Amino acid sequence: MSKKIVVTLPDETYKLMKNLEGMGSKDGEIVRNLVISWMAEKSMISTSAKAKMNKK
Repeated sequence: MSKKIVVTLPDETYKLMKNLEGMGSKDGEIVRNLVISWMAEKSMISTSAKAKMNKK
């Protein structure tokens, strides 16, 4: 399942985002990949996966 959301970025943030090569070709892809990267960096993804594995 997926959800669609609206994200408003300041002009300067949008310009920085558009300069990121390899993160995606569309704005939505870039934002999604940035969020996933940030969550992985903060160990949120691995913590969530470990919690789900412990419940089984």
